[in-house]
Amino acid sequence: MARRCELTGKAVLTGNNVSHAHRKTRRRFLPNLCNVTLQSETLKKSVKLTVSASALRSVEHRGGLDGFLLKASDEGLSLKAKRLKRELKKAQAPEAQAS
Repeated sequence: MARRCELTGKAVLTGNNVSHAHRKTRRRFLPNLCNVTLQSETLKKSVKLTVSASALRSVEHRGGLDGFLLKASDEGLSLKAKRLKRELKKAQAPEAQAS
């Protein structure tokens, strides 16, 4: 399993542990990932995603999974999230034509 957020693309970073004697050894900075189930209101289904804690706050701020995905660029999204975004756009197209 890749340690990568499915919504923002946030991944593992590398750096150095620096001791008091100033010796440098390599280390990894892991993202704070959570396995969550998010509800899509437009599609009326729930989706399991691996999301960073900061992305989860952004999802809540933008009004849920649907709002986040529609505003997000495709660059950071995982394949699963891109497919979900495509489904959302398809589902919202008939609503826009009906209005």
